[in-house]
Amino acid sequence: MRLALIFSMFALPALADDLRSPADFATIADDQARAEAIFAEAAKVFQHPRCSNCHPVGERPFQGNDPHPHQPHVIRGDGGFGAPGGMVCTTCHGAENYEASGVPGNPVWHLAPTEMGWHGRSVGEICAQISNPEMTGGRDLTEVIEHLAEDELVHWGWAPGADREPAPGSAEALVELMEAWVAAGAHCPA
Repeated sequence: MRLALIFSMFALPALADDLRSPADFATIADDQARAEAIFAEAAKVFQHPRCSNCHPVGERPFQGNDPHPHQPHVIRGDGGFGAPGGMVCTTCHGAENYEASGVPGNPVWHLAPTEMGWHGRSVGEICAQISNPEMTGGRDLTEVIEHLAEDELVHWGWAPGADREPAPGSAEALVELMEAWVAAGAHCPA
């Protein structure tokens, strides 16, 4: 089973900026091995800076294609919108990217809640987290997939502007992978 998983990861190499489709994993007969391989592919998005920078485990977000602590020094604050009475996200982040300074923007710019922080975590840890409604704001897997399919800030990751590298693949490709992962049993890699 593990050998099939390892083979599948190298059998169809993907470009760094692309994601393989669920069909690329169809030859893996074992549901658990297929689910693990599919999630590992989807995790290329979750671990990418466009996603993980705003999913910090601690109180401070990261920035850049080479994730480094956010400058200026800001903290999560209540609801992930910055320090109340201090510097909130919208102090610098507007409704759209401000290309003159390079500051990214979106109408709903904020950090993920603390329980949804995964920056620096392994693929298996992220998978376990996404599978646990206590760590997804009460969302079950169907609702997590809906979030990925519909959330405006999530979609910003594929069109970040300036010199920011977009997340791999597309929102649609990620949703297809996540649906296939659930259909195969939603097993998590070790």
